[in-house]
Amino acid sequence: HAIPFLLSFFLILTWISLRFQHRYAKPSFHQSLYTANDKLGGFLKDSTANVVKFSSSSSLVMKDKRGWLIDPVLLALDAGISGGAVSCASIHVGEIRPGSMRRNHRHHTCNETFVVWGAKTVLRLENNAVTSGYSDVTVGADEVAVAASSSGSAHALLNIDSARSTFFLGCQDSVINYNASTTDFNVWHDL
Repeated sequence: HAIPFLLSFFLILTWISLRFQHRYAKPSFHQSLYTANDKLGGFLKDSTANVVKFSSSSSLVMKDKRGWLIDPVLLALDAGISGGAVSCASIHVGEIRPGSMRRNHRHHTCNETFVVWGAKTVLRLENNAVTSGYSDVTVGADEVAVAASSSGSAHALLNIDSARSTFFLGCQDSVINYNASTTDFNVWHDL
């Protein structure tokens, strides 16, 4: 007679445990519960660039004792960033040491979505809607940024931190041959 009682007891404990875990779980990327106030766990979207920045402690970042995790393509799409890759045919990961720059180029045959974190970094994205022809967005050392660069738009990453390395992940929707004439290098001469 005790077995049904014990099974019911364990079933109730399991249900309570799952409800407790669900209540405090991080929201999924598809819920699109983003706010413009980072203090509430949302994001900051730059109106002149295709960039979303958020604190690495934001609720948008799946975070636990091991560190943080995001899906850059889904986050960009959910945050309303357009023009980036919606699938990853080519992926590259890199480091930019203090005072150094990566890229300063324009792809003519692919869209790119990328993530930047780790150090104070300037993202430069081509934007013909502004007078200068580009937007510079500074990402803090404690922030994560997701950016999109559509085909034909130039982009560059410049580490302006004095001590830390910038890290980035790029996702392109087609495979690029950097030796072909489909990529322009050294677009901006002031970098």
